[in-house]
Amino acid sequence: MVSWLEELERRDAAARDRIAELRGQIKELTVLLVVQEEVASRLGITRETMSEILSGDSTVTGPEAGGSDEVEPAAGPVTGAGSPVGVRLVPTWSAEVDAEVLPPSYRDIVEILGDAVHPMRAHQLCSVLGLSTDKSKVEGFRSKLKRLAERDWIAEVEPGLFASRDTAPRGRAPGRGNDPAVSPRAGE
Repeated sequence: MVSWLEELERRDAAARDRIAELRGQIKELTVLLVVQEEVASRLGITRETMSEILSGDSTVTGPEAGGSDEVEPAAGPVTGAGSPVGVRLVPTWSAEVDAEVLPPSYRDIVEILGDAVHPMRAHQLCSVLGLSTDKSKVEGFRSKLKRLAERDWIAEVEPGLFASRDTAPRGRAPGRGNDPAVSPRAGE
């Protein structure tokens, strides 16, 4: 029969072995965690950088020019090899240019507003497109709308109120009090 002291020592040794094994796993997992966090960080930086480059908001300084000259944005979408720096993904509207030249997310906005009966606000468009309606997401989306309006794809009929460039009615969004179609006094 084993004495209780011997059993206690055996259990103590097993617990210490398990502790050492777990600490080794923790060190391994910590190294893996650090590596994955670095990968995620690099991807986040890459995403931000590419968004800035491809947004077409402004001109981008050319690195080969020593950082002093600006590269003028192009008038069309990216079409093949080469750097997208300075390429405008949302060209200025003209009668010769079809909405097919727009990136899909911008094309969807133009199509939704083309089908809309009334001008729409950014949060309404986000909802229709199935996007998040969180305030920060709507603000980012609003920049797309402003870009499309600046380049004549859509019209901003009032600050924050967007409509198709073809219909561009004057007035406010439904439910804002100035729309005769929903006004309780429309028949008076």
